Amino acid sequence: MENLVNALNSVIWSPALIYLCLGAGLYFSIRTRFMQVRGFGEMIRLIFRGQSSDAGVSSFQALAISLSGRVGTGNIAGVATAIAFGGPGAVFWMWVVAFLGASTAYVESTLAQIYKEKDDNGQYRGGPAYYIEKAMGQKWYAWLFALVTIIATGLLLPGVQANAISSGLTTAWGIPSWATATAVVAVLGFIIFGGVKRIAHFAQVVVPFMALAYMVIAIGILLLNVDRLPDMFMLILNSAFGWHAGFGAVLGLAIEWGVKRGIYSNEAGQGTGPHAAAAAEVSHPAKQGYVQAFSVYVDTLLVCSATAFLILSTGMYNVVGPDGAILVNALPGVEAGPGFAQAAVESVLPGWGAGFVALALLFFAFTTILAYYYMAETNIAYINRKVHRPWLTLALRVGILAAVAYGAVKSAALAWGLGDIGVGLMAWLNLIAILILQKPAFQALRDYEAQKKAGRDPVFDPDALGIRHAELWREKLQDRDG
Repeated sequence: MENLVNALNSVIWSPALIYLCLGAGLYFSIRTRFMQVRGFGEMIRLIFRGQSSDAGVSSFQALAISLSGRVGTGNIAGVATAIAFGGPGAVFWMWVVAFLGASTAYVESTLAQIYKEKDDNGQYRGGPAYYIEKAMGQKWYAWLFALVTIIATGLLLPGVQANAISSGLTTAWGIPSWATATAVVAVLGFIIFGGVKRIAHFAQVVVPFMALAYMVIAIGILLLNVDRLPDMFMLILNSAFGWHAGFGAVLGLAIEWGVKRGIYSNEAGQGTGPHAAAAAEVSHPAKQGYVQAFSVYVDTLLVCSATAFLILSTGMYNVVGPDGAILVNALPGVEAGPGFAQAAVESVLPGWGAGFVALALLFFAFTTILAYYYMAETNIAYINRKVHRPWLTLALRVGILAAVAYGAVKSAALAWGLGDIGVGLMAWLNLIAILILQKPAFQALRDYEAQKKAGRDPVFDPDALGIRHAELWREKLQDRDG
């Protein structure tokens, strides 16, 4: 099974996908005139503006849902894995992916807002499947993305998160994997049967708290190892560009693993963020585009960097062997996943460091599983638009609970491999789509900036911009004027 999974990954995650991710991010950055830099202040301002409604959640709640998906095991186990197999330079390429990916997140999230709909319960739904059908007119492609996303986020990716939870708790306290599986499945079932509002309320409380607590501990450990910081940054740069002869052999691996884990973690271009973005109640699609661009920064530049700095500054990643040779993975006996981070915190805070990382993994990964469920449910809602099939939602709920139970007790290699297949397929399908459908997102950005410059709170009028198939916005505008 693992051989088959690895073979599929070698095809899906070929250099072509890496170049596509970086190329798309650079292209969107240029086309938006680097809105991820120019609009940083606007991102912060918009997070705390806007209110929820019966149909949609607030901008902050939408950010929390999307961060639930972005901030997960990839921020701890994923970063450690990238460093283990790609060297410290993988961290630099994760930063590059985040910087360029912020513009990609803007484009896909704004498209999701433009082409969102209301479902049978009167709640906003949207995402790649919706904008592919409406803007591209290719229903088969939309269905393909929806089916791939349901399988990926409903069956493949949850196992990775559950595996990280189980591994972390076993390392910290020796809790057996079956006990972790039972507890996580029970709590997850209670929340997902409560619908999107329950997910949003849970996420807006847990996500900011867990991310802040993790970064505070990381900053504290950095301060205790402040004398090592200059060497740490030089280590990252030397490895990233192969400046040291010992890193020349792993330069390609640094880029490959940095991009792969960067995409896995911040999800820019993958097509997951747009689902949460579409649920927000805003007066203009670009508002949620700005907010979702900021979420990429939070995920990678803050949380992922915290993990990387923990590992590198504490010396838990040893890059020089006894003979003076550069080693890619020189930590025998420590798992190239959460174990790296746990060993790092334990070295500074003996006795409870491993437990702290295990708890961080528990909250990070659990909220990500919730976000995955919401994405899968949204794509089932897309499939159910014309013909209502209530059994599909029930099948999804049972399926994701089974996937979590399975992932918690199976090997990490298989879980990560299956997760990579899901991420890769979604990224291929979504990146191709947004490169074709980019124009409305740029129109929305120019319109938003023009209205802001005129001193108005921007309101979206698709007809004035010549954007078709944005029926919901036309109705909202009529209700507002009427």
